[in-house]
Amino acid sequence: MSEAIGLIETRGYAGLVEASDAMVKAANVQLIKSIPIGGGLITTIVQGDVGSVKAAVEAGKEAATRIGNLVASHVIARPAAEMLKFFVG
Repeated sequence: MSEAIGLIETRGYAGLVEASDAMVKAANVQLIKSIPIGGGLITTIVQGDVGSVKAAVEAGKEAATRIGNLVASHVIARPAAEMLKFFVG
């Protein structure tokens, strides 16, 4: 099973909660952490197998877009071990 991380960035905490809820309901992923960026931006990171992370990020994008808070999203399939260590711990 290949690991992946997925990121959703929203404007405001409500968008983050909406996107995070949609992601964990849509696929078998784990919420890893949220990172406040500043200026009202906040990013959440999920981890799981590549297919699950892609499905989760897609669901999170739709949820955040519905309430007008999506800023960005990205999936990193098979990230380098150092990336996982840095972001996941």
